[in-house]
Amino acid sequence: MGRRVNVIGVGMTKFQKPGASDDYNVMAAGAIKAALGDAKVGYEDIEQAFAGYVYGDSTCGQRAVYEVGITGIPVFNVNNNCSTGSTALMLGKQAIEGGIAECVLVVGFEKMEKGALGSKFSDRTNPLEKHAMVMSNLQGFNQAPPAAQMFGGAGREYRWRYGTKRETFGKISEKARKHASKNPLALFNQVLSLDEIMASEEVFDPLTRYQCCPPTCGGAAAILCSDDFAKKKGISAPIYIAAQAMTTDYGSSFGDSMIKMVGYDMTVAAAKKVYEQSGVGPEDVQVVELHDCFTANELLTYEALGLCKEGEAEKFIWEGQNTYGGKWVTNPSGGLLSKGHPLGATGLAQCTELVNQLRGAAGDRQVSGAKAALQHNLGLGGACVVTMYRKD
Repeated sequence: MGRRVNVIGVGMTKFQKPGASDDYNVMAAGAIKAALGDAKVGYEDIEQAFAGYVYGDSTCGQRAVYEVGITGIPVFNVNNNCSTGSTALMLGKQAIEGGIAECVLVVGFEKMEKGALGSKFSDRTNPLEKHAMVMSNLQGFNQAPPAAQMFGGAGREYRWRYGTKRETFGKISEKARKHASKNPLALFNQVLSLDEIMASEEVFDPLTRYQCCPPTCGGAAAILCSDDFAKKKGISAPIYIAAQAMTTDYGSSFGDSMIKMVGYDMTVAAAKKVYEQSGVGPEDVQVVELHDCFTANELLTYEALGLCKEGEAEKFIWEGQNTYGGKWVTNPSGGLLSKGHPLGATGLAQCTELVNQLRGAAGDRQVSGAKAALQHNLGLGGACVVTMYRKD
């Protein structure tokens, strides 16, 4: 471990549907300006920038930051599927931690198209080829969107193993909508009942339409700095990153389990590293932003992060241990299901929510007594980033 890394500024745009948003550079600039204003520092203080996006031409990161300043600094473009934002955050953290820079910008953005995700390059090997082969061997293919088949298949495997009710998955979406109704920057602010969620069309058992995250456009950003920089700027008691870990696929991802194929073991291993590095266990955390691209993944992630034991997620959900009044508040922002999931921005939107929660600045979403916050960001292909934030 090197120097402590502080998060002194965060910001994000309102997430919107494809076709309704500004262009990527405008969204990114809005998030950057918000983060700089929050940190009370100028762009001239930024020594390096890390820009995350999945869909776009090379050097979109440069075009995005040029909206705010053109100072000749290094700009690193990052693409790691749905964990892109947190991957960029990790690179920024390493620059501070290793003494390479005193203050850096991390920004994530995405301008998405309508409809389900698909491959953009048909003339080369698909990076999810190994994952698709596992799915083909275990359950075959149908006409549903591929990601829904993968995560839905994992949910179905879990349901068959433990006898879990389909409504249990729907309860997660009901919670997400309720939380998002208090987040003005979320894509969906309308509350949905469990009956409405279950009545929406089936995408892939056990997932209905309202249990799948929507394609989303948006931007989010964070300013990271060293203790020395914070002291120089008169910033006292900033939120800091107590630990962070990334894992990629293990051999178990390509065996005989859809649950493991969609990243369960990656999450378990990354969380274990973070708990060991930080000296903070799940029992010490009050608020969690986790990767709920589908309700099935949120359910699996409860167990992978150690919020409940394997096979006990259904009880955990129906007892309300995942929301206000329970042991943890998961996805107070509304999560990917309801806040939205602009791939490159998601990890930094999670960071924004958790930093504001630890500051006591989350408004109607505030988790009482939040002192430690856990972030989980997962991308198939694969990469999982888990981060622990704390305040002094």
